Order: sequence, then C-alpha cells, then structure tokens
Amino acid sequence: MKLKSILIAIVFLGLVSKVNAQSQTLALSPPMGWNSYNCFGSAVHEDEVKANALYMAKNLKQHGWQYVVVDFLWSYDNPPGSNIGNPFQKNLQDGSFVPWLTMDKWGRLTPQPTKFPSAFGGKGFKPLADYVHSLGLKFGIHVMRGIPRQAVWAKSPVLGTKGITADMIADTTSKCPWMNHMYGLNMERPGAQEYLNSLLKLYAEWGVDFIKVDDLSRPYSAAEVEGYHKAIQSSGRPIVLSTSPGATPVEKAVHLKINANMWRVADDFWDNWKEILQMFDYAKQWEGIGGPGHWPDCDMIQIGKLSKRGPVGVERYSRFTVDEEYTHMTFWSIFRSPLMLGGNLPENREQELKLFTNDEVLAVNQHGINPRQLFKTATSLAWYSQVPNSKAVYVALFNIGDQQQDVQVDFALLGFNGKVAVRDLWKSQNAGEFAGKYQIQVNKHGAVLLKLSPEN
Repeated sequence: MKLKSILIAIVFLGLVSKVNAQSQTLALSPPMGWNSYNCFGSAVHEDEVKANALYMAKNLKQHGWQYVVVDFLWSYDNPPGSNIGNPFQKNLQDGSFVPWLTMDKWGRLTPQPTKFPSAFGGKGFKPLADYVHSLGLKFGIHVMRGIPRQAVWAKSPVLGTKGITADMIADTTSKCPWMNHMYGLNMERPGAQEYLNSLLKLYAEWGVDFIKVDDLSRPYSAAEVEGYHKAIQSSGRPIVLSTSPGATPVEKAVHLKINANMWRVADDFWDNWKEILQMFDYAKQWEGIGGPGHWPDCDMIQIGKLSKRGPVGVERYSRFTVDEEYTHMTFWSIFRSPLMLGGNLPENREQELKLFTNDEVLAVNQHGINPRQLFKTATSLAWYSQVPNSKAVYVALFNIGDQQQDVQVDFALLGFNGKVAVRDLWKSQNAGEFAGKYQIQVNKHGAVLLKLSPEN
C-alpha cells in the first residue's frame, strides 16, 4: 500500500509539473480580444478585420485588449445564393465538394482570396497577421477539428511523411454534426500527428498567436486535443489553444489544464437573459479550476452591434438591457472568463466603450484570485475573489429577480469583523466604511462590483 501511494504521488506530481509548465508560458491571465463570429458569421472580410483591429489599437489596447481573431470558414468561397451569415444550412458543400475550399497541396486549408485579398499568391494569413502585429496586437484564427474531406478524396500527401496521404489518417466515422467539411483524425495512425504538426507549422509561419479549435470539446476528443497541444509545442511559436464548443465535460479538467489554455463551459452564448442565468450554473461547476494558463470560457461578450450578416437573428445592437449588460460584464470579470468581444467594434457607442474600458473592473478579471460563489437565493447571487497581495476581496452582487431590490453582503461570510471600506468599481468611487454588512439597491437584472477592504 505504501508503494502504491508513492506511485500515485509521483504520477500526480508529474501531472502538476506538466500543468505548471503549460501555465507559465501562455495566457497567464484570461485572454482579452475580439472575435468576428457574433457580428459577421462565416463572412468576415479582410477590411472588416482590419477596421476592428484598428479600433482596438486606438481605443482598447491600453486597457489590456490584444487578440484579433478571425472566426470560421475563412477558406469558404460563399458562392452566389448561399446564406453567408449562417452556413448551418443544406448545401454548405455538396458531395462533389462544391464549393471547393481553398487548400494547398498538403491538404491544409488556406484563406479564400475573395475574402482576404492579401492571401492571394499563397501568402496565407501572414500579411493580415503582420498588419495586426504592426498595431501592437496579436492575431488568431478559428479552425475545425480534423482534416478536410476534400483532402481525403484527393488523397493529399501529408507533409513530413513518406507515402502517407490524407485518406490514410482520417477517421471517416468521426464527423461534426453541424458542419460537413471535415473528418476527424485517427491519432493512432502514422502520419496523423505529422499532419497536425504541418498545420501548426503553417500557422506559425503566418504569425498566428491564437487558435480556436471547434468541434473538439463536445464530444471531448482527448487524442486530438493532445495532438493540437503537441503540434503547438513543435511549431516553435507560442500559440494559445482554445477548445470549442461546450459544454466541456468537467471531469476532463486535469486533461484540459495540461493541454489547453481555455475551453468552453457552455454552447454558444447569445444576448438572452435566460442564457445568463444558465451561465451562472455552468460556471459554478468549474469553480476553483481556472488559473494561470488554463481558463474556463463562458464564450464571447454579446455587447455592441451583432449579427451584421448572421449568424443568429437580425442585425441589431445587443438585446440585453443596460443593466443586463452590466451583469454580463460583471460576471465574466469576477469569474475570470476570457473576454472576447463579439460586436463590430467600429460601431460601438459611448455605452459600449464605457463597459470595455473600466480598468478597475478589468483588473478583477485579470488579477482576482480563486473566484467562488458566495451565496445564491431565488432572487440574488454573489461571487467573490481575492485581491492579490491584500486582505481585500472583490465581490459581485447580482439581482437576478424581476424587480428592483436591495442586495446585501454580510461581512461575516468573508471572515471580516470590524469596519470595512467599500469601493464601487463600476462607479470608480468609494462608498464609505461599513460594519456588519453592505446593502445596496440594484435594478432588475442588474449588478454591482465592489472591492471590500477590512480595516483589521
């Protein structure tokens, strides 16, 4: 029994060592940036990516925002008559592989030049990445798990192998239920890892800093998650790995910490109050798991101009009320979710800019320690985290009821006695000193974010 315990301890320490090695290289705090999906669906064009990058550089970079991510189907031609905003329809690509995805001879998808003109001549995303980098920002892309079905049909050779072709490494029984472009990879077959290595080598040559790999977390594809992680390590470039969509199985937490930097806790999140209520519950399942290098992800921020060309609903500013937007930003901040803006940034109004540039609020997301749920009732909810190098704590209070009400935090729940200084972070002002509790009136579906500093 003693020997067995020692062996278990060695294995555990080995896992922790691997986790720490991953944690100390990338995403030490939750990544912050912009993603094209919520406002452009499959159809974002290069000029729109540049416009969002330029807006970020001018207005958001100084507050910590840095990633510019091109979401899915950048190799898709969007032929006349196709629904370019929401391609989850029939005839996305027919049995004859029409439209043909833009692909190199090694079976690796490349940007469609009609959407990304700078990619013409085989340049890939390098010119666009260079532009983003010139602004002091980082560049990311979305990819689908596996290998293109058209590469399997064409028996494309696998770079870095001798005589291995795409049809020899594909798992043709592994298919995405909502996208008919790809097959999964059989990672046990020779050449499968080499294919992923060739992909990440290409992305590294382009200057990619972030990849969001879709159809990877539900169902959880452990071998392919490991494959992407190994490919990133072999690429010679630090690249953040985000897995999608959710809900990712909580029991895979240790594996995720070793192999990924962020992972979705739920399916696609949109601007509906019921989905915020559901997100509170999803996040509670991941309580205590996030940390430097590995972050449970609540999905993109649904604030600003959405669905300009799909994918969900008509073009609009967020359907959230102003109070619901504050709840949205407050919870993503206190939980320490990655913050990826989903709206078209150049169309931001003053109210959006105010939500995205409060440095005291963003500090809660970037630096809070060990976020936890403090309490939950039928109409109210509270989460808290620790302020680094301090006895102070951050506390987020939420009114999840359907009418205005007082919400309070009892200091004893936090181990405080005596007077406590309260600062309202959204208002950027001190509320005063209080004993025993702090109580504040909160609008329907609203939130407040506080810093509590005990005198003793």
